[in-house]
Amino acid sequence: MYAQMIKSEATADDPDKLKAFQARIDAGEKIEPKDWMPEGYRKTLIRQIGQHAHSEIVGQLPEGNWITRAPTLERKAILLAKVQDEAGHGLYLYCAAETLGVSRDEMTRMLLDGRMKYSSIFNYPTLTWADMGAVGWLVDGAAIMNQVPLQRTSYGPYARAMIRICKEESFHQRQGFDIMMKMANGTPAQRRMAQDALNRFWYPSLMMFGPSDKDSVHSAQSMRWRIKINTNDELRQKFVDQTVPQAEYLGLTVPDETLSWNEERGGYDFAEPDWTEFYDVLKGNGPCNTDRIAARQKAWDDGAWVRDGLMAHAAKRKAAKAAAQ
Repeated sequence: MYAQMIKSEATADDPDKLKAFQARIDAGEKIEPKDWMPEGYRKTLIRQIGQHAHSEIVGQLPEGNWITRAPTLERKAILLAKVQDEAGHGLYLYCAAETLGVSRDEMTRMLLDGRMKYSSIFNYPTLTWADMGAVGWLVDGAAIMNQVPLQRTSYGPYARAMIRICKEESFHQRQGFDIMMKMANGTPAQRRMAQDALNRFWYPSLMMFGPSDKDSVHSAQSMRWRIKINTNDELRQKFVDQTVPQAEYLGLTVPDETLSWNEERGGYDFAEPDWTEFYDVLKGNGPCNTDRIAARQKAWDDGAWVRDGLMAHAAKRKAAKAAAQ
């Protein structure tokens, strides 16, 4: 249905402009905020960048849960810095989306009323300290796999925001792998915690790349516009091929009995995630959906006085400027 909407929006635009726009995309040019763009392109970017921004902000919640319980002062400082980075990533992305004519207040309202989503991975709980390792290693690892190609996406503000985000995410992944390495080489109890964290986060991490290409609604048009550079299945395969040797190095077992190296393809054969679970979580039925949205709603409500004050101040300055002219 969404693909039909995009198509109808595109065909409603001037055919000559559409042809010239696609020629710029095909030539590898960046589209900037003041450039003409199809309405479908703009809406697709708002959906994707908005979801990305919300994911960065909601992603602070399962990590913030462990700041006061980190095992050492050093670990606490590192985790604090990481959560701060995620807030910054959300800011960069909201700013990029605002260049498309949508405010971050509007995007937040869309999140709270269900018109926008965030990554399904953040609807799973972080039960032990080892989960902080799994989140950094697997979740941020999957995020990097998704985001590095976005540095070459066709929309300029989005591509530029991704440069710093990717650099910081690479540190987050190393931090997570370091935690997993310490746990895997620790006591038998710590090793069991590391394996349990891998068991619980493996398949949700594979879901982060989105549904299989044959079931993806947005991929074909997004790739034509170079909003996306790689397909969901390509990125998922690359993630598995990179991560399995890392698990072996840690001495941990990927929870997939079908996992095997395919010499002919030069990659691993692996089991697909449970897509029924994926769509159920997207519908709001995951373990932490209610808690995550409740936390964002509380932040929105508690911050109302700040937004009102800022808007009143801005209106006062605008009125004073008009009077001076």
